[in-house]
This record gives sequence, structure tokens and C-alpha cells, in this order.
Amino acid sequence: MRIALLGGTGDIGEGLALRWAYHTDHEVIIGSRDPDKARAKADEYETELSSRGRDVKVNGFTNEMAADRASVVVLAVPPYHVSDTIEAVADSLSEGDVLVTPAAGIKRDDDGFHYHPPKAGSVTALVADAAPDDVPVVGAFHNLAAGRLADLDADLGIDTLLVADDEDAKETVRLLAEGIDGLRALDGGGLANAPEIEAVTPLLINVAQNNDGLHDLGIEFK
Repeated sequence: MRIALLGGTGDIGEGLALRWAYHTDHEVIIGSRDPDKARAKADEYETELSSRGRDVKVNGFTNEMAADRASVVVLAVPPYHVSDTIEAVADSLSEGDVLVTPAAGIKRDDDGFHYHPPKAGSVTALVADAAPDDVPVVGAFHNLAAGRLADLDADLGIDTLLVADDEDAKETVRLLAEGIDGLRALDGGGLANAPEIEAVTPLLINVAQNNDGLHDLGIEFK
């Protein structure tokens, strides 16, 4: 399967790109508004993987070209960029593609990080509103620590929650998620449940920052 990570030069994009390229045989494509930046990052990921005995090709393109080449498109961009990114790549998305969003609305003040959803109710809902009608949306990977994900020496042993109204799309993302060693995907229900999941992200950041040894905190449900 071809997976495009739009904004794949950032923290969460890097972690997912490295993990999928290292643990699976899926083809990973890096997207960026700047194609030179995408190609440079793709080369960087290839070098890291090669140092670990994985000789795989990672390609870098503009977001539009990356989306056009993939059947699963991950919006690894900040929440305030999701609508503009979808608008830019809408013509590159086809019926049957799956759009994945890991973003959560967060604001920071002197007390710490707080959930700050958009008017749509959640970033996931914002993505669903902006996506073409024939492209299902799955919320996933919201609560993962990017640093832990990108560290291929780190054992994950954590869970990610999936929300979607399209069960086939949710199953596709579940299989992709569980292709990553140590990551378990759990069904969080429909898209309406996204706010509860997105709100966990600032909680985890606050706990990680206020407790020694919990810098790359994750969740495991037992």
C-alpha cells in the first residue's frame, strides 16, 4: 500500500514514516509544500533506515503529488493547516482513498496545555467537513509522543484510538497501525467521539512535563 504523509517533514510525520518504512513493506511518500524540503527529508529517512539494515526507497514530492500517488493520505500538519491542505490536494484525492488525521487542537498558557477545539467541535470533524464526499476520514494517532515514535530503538507498547464513520476505512487504518511493532489500534467509535480522544493529547503533554521519566508518555489500555 502507498501511504502519503502530507507535512511528513514534521515530528509526527517523521515518526510514522520511519516506523512504517522500518516495520512494514508499505511504500512511504513524504509530502510538503516545498518539494525540495520533502526530498531532503525523504533522503534523511532513507539514511536512517539504511543504517539499520533497511534498504528502502522513500520519495518526496509536493503535497499534491504525494496525495495523487497514495491510497492512504495522512494529514501530518498542524491543526490550523488541515483545511488549507485538504483544499490544496482535493483534486488529487480519489474515491476509495482514506484520509487520516492525527491533529488535536491545543493552546498553551502559564498553567500548561489545554484542549482548544475548532468551531466544528474537533479537528477530526473539521477534516471531515473539508474532505471530498467520497473520501472517508479516520481520526488516528492523536495521542502518540512524536519523539518516542521516531526513536526506532524505543519499544512502543502503546495504543492508538481510531474514530471513523466508515468501517472499511477504519479497518484499513487499523491494519496499517498494527503493522507498526508495539502499536495496538483500538476502536473509539464514530467521528462524533473525536473530541474525547483529541482532548487526551494536552493531558498527556502536561503529565509528561510535570513528572520525571515520562517525557515520551503514551497510553496502554488494560
